[in-house]
Amino acid sequence: MLKPIVWLGFLLVSTVALAHDVQTDALRIAHPFATPTPPGATNGAAYLDITAFSEPVTLISASSPASSNVELHDMQMDGDMMQMRHVNEIHIEAEDTYTMRPGGGFHLMLIGLNDPLIEGDRFPMTLTFAEKGDVEIEVWVQSAQEGSEAADGHHHH
Repeated sequence: MLKPIVWLGFLLVSTVALAHDVQTDALRIAHPFATPTPPGATNGAAYLDITAFSEPVTLISASSPASSNVELHDMQMDGDMMQMRHVNEIHIEAEDTYTMRPGGGFHLMLIGLNDPLIEGDRFPMTLTFAEKGDVEIEVWVQSAQEGSEAADGHHHH
């Protein structure tokens, strides 16, 4: 008789692992994750997907107790060089989703980490939107591949 209960427990655990998002009336933040950092690293990067519902939303800042500062960054290829630059906002049009992934585009730069980001850890982050104020999220530390695959899984609902 134990097997059905164990199976149910497995289903509950896997559902919780996949349902890692925050939703408000205006937007959805899907699967925030940060990549692990080597010992001694002072900066890290976090990624997430932002979906705007009926109105556009603009991410204007972020903060976390995990680092002294969180900056919005954009990474673009400039010839053969990857250029990272600070941006003041990330705008998402109505009914659109912006997907952040390691390797290019927008991401959240954690400046002045208090501790290295270790796979399996989690930390809180506050996202501030121009139109909607603060949204509290929990960021999971995962490898770039695991975090990306888990986040990509959110778009099949």
